[in-house]
Amino acid sequence: MAENKLLSLIVPVYNEEHVLSMFMKRVAEVLKTIPDIQAEYIFINDGSTDRTLENLIALKATYPQIKIIDFSRNFGKEAALTAGLQHAKGDITIPIDVDLQDPPELIAEMVVKWREGFDVVLAHRSNRDSDSFLKRFSAKWFYKLHNKISSPPMPDNVGDYRLMSRQVVDALNSLPESTRFMKGLFAWVGFKSTQIEYVREERAAGESKFNGWKLWNFALEGLTSFGTVPLRIWTYVGILVAGISFILTLKILIQVLFMGIDVPGYASLMVAVTFLGGLQLIGIGTLGEYLGRTYMESKNRPVFIIREIL
Repeated sequence: MAENKLLSLIVPVYNEEHVLSMFMKRVAEVLKTIPDIQAEYIFINDGSTDRTLENLIALKATYPQIKIIDFSRNFGKEAALTAGLQHAKGDITIPIDVDLQDPPELIAEMVVKWREGFDVVLAHRSNRDSDSFLKRFSAKWFYKLHNKISSPPMPDNVGDYRLMSRQVVDALNSLPESTRFMKGLFAWVGFKSTQIEYVREERAAGESKFNGWKLWNFALEGLTSFGTVPLRIWTYVGILVAGISFILTLKILIQVLFMGIDVPGYASLMVAVTFLGGLQLIGIGTLGEYLGRTYMESKNRPVFIIREIL
């Protein structure tokens, strides 16, 4: 008889009181169909202000495999994923959102691929019609830009929903940084991987906690976490602008000294000053993004604080 393997499901939650019971019922039905697999459910309550914690405690009476990690405040999804990975004891681990946009039925397919010898099984979104046009457009260009300037590349249209072997989870837990962009870290550790296709569903209940501003900051985090190309670009911008300025200087000198042409200065001077000032501010801002991350890492603060484990 085959030995049962333990599957750890990592489920970050923030104000998701309305969908918890639906999620547990659907996932439990899926796991019943997978042979030789036992499951633990690691819910990370990321500072919810509604009845999420109370509902989780009530569900634990029905599903004793539930473990609840209650944060002292909202630390964000990346911190919640980190906590889940650190507390996962399974032979395999799957992070999954509680809103049921990522169908739990894929878990069975992921386990089959893992048994074929893959350490990582990615869930690739073949269709994003459930997302808004702006979100689809920004996601497409984020992946294109990130993979041009950062290393290693991230698979496009792949979220946190994936299966990882124990070896992969141990590798992720060994990484020391406190400012964590998990999609990049998932790609960075490598290992033998494959992917399965799926169509993302609508949210079962509630609303997305990611607004445009949070997504923008999340994108900046990703673009500056795995490469220094944004910094290097400004070296070449400086060389280009200096070269153009030198050519224009020669042109003006020739016009004034040899051709007697008067060069009116106010408008052209203002354009040049404001243009160069704008470039300098953008360059300083890019430096600031990297310096800020270095500053936060130097504090060596914990990624999260746990109030209680239930």
